[in-house]
Amino acid sequence: MLPQVKVLKPEGIFDGLKANDFRQQINQLISEGVIYILIDFKKVTFMDSSGLGGLVQGLKTIRSANGRLFIMSLNEQINMLFDLTNMGQVFEIVEDKSELETKLRN
Repeated sequence: MLPQVKVLKPEGIFDGLKANDFRQQINQLISEGVIYILIDFKKVTFMDSSGLGGLVQGLKTIRSANGRLFIMSLNEQINMLFDLTNMGQVFEIVEDKSELETKLRN
């Protein structure tokens, strides 16, 4: 049986303001016992450095709770940002939910 995964679906520009909301959501989920989180960036049009910083903070919070954070549906701009900052090596990026299920089984 696979563990429960909470899916977050931010929209629009993922900047410092949205990153702050994101961190609050992460803290709430951790307090509820959720340790597996998937962020679906399908509807995010742009991410700036503040948004990326908030994402890193969220990852640290989840890891401190022995959880895992997965990312899916990166657009070209976010992919480029991840490549330039080597964040592709830091975050667990999945192509789709079936790849996520495979990672959770292992």
